[in-house]
Amino acid sequence: MKIAMVCTGNICRSPLIEELARMQADKAGLGGRLWFESFGTHDYHIGKGADRRTVATARRFGVDLDRHRARQISADDCLRADLLLAMDAGHEQWLRALAPARAHDRIRLFLPWLGMTPRDVPDPYYGDDDGFIAVHQLLDEASQRLIQRLPALLDDGHR
Repeated sequence: MKIAMVCTGNICRSPLIEELARMQADKAGLGGRLWFESFGTHDYHIGKGADRRTVATARRFGVDLDRHRARQISADDCLRADLLLAMDAGHEQWLRALAPARAHDRIRLFLPWLGMTPRDVPDPYYGDDDGFIAVHQLLDEASQRLIQRLPALLDDGHR
């Protein structure tokens, strides 16, 4: 099953949840059945690494984002993913406008889909270091919930 995480520039939220989810999947023994990717809705940072504050915060919590390079999502990417998880309502709306109609049932607003609040993953980009720490903690919990939820989808016949 291929899961795409989507935020604005693919340098803060989406690369972090991509790696956290990958780590949780490996820990749960699901790494061979789940593939995670992350994308941005916009082309601001294509080819660049994750934001230095995201990298520093992740490193503080034992997560390595050094290999990440930002990408922009395309309509074809939407078709290849089994699940598209938008970090906020704007990303969800953007994905619905981009994705072919047959991919719309794959698009979800990430935190509500997991039964979590707040509705949107806050964007730490314009804030201070405390915002990056708060987002990391939120996404760490979300990654654990995600990996608890995905086996049921795998059992329902998804790739």
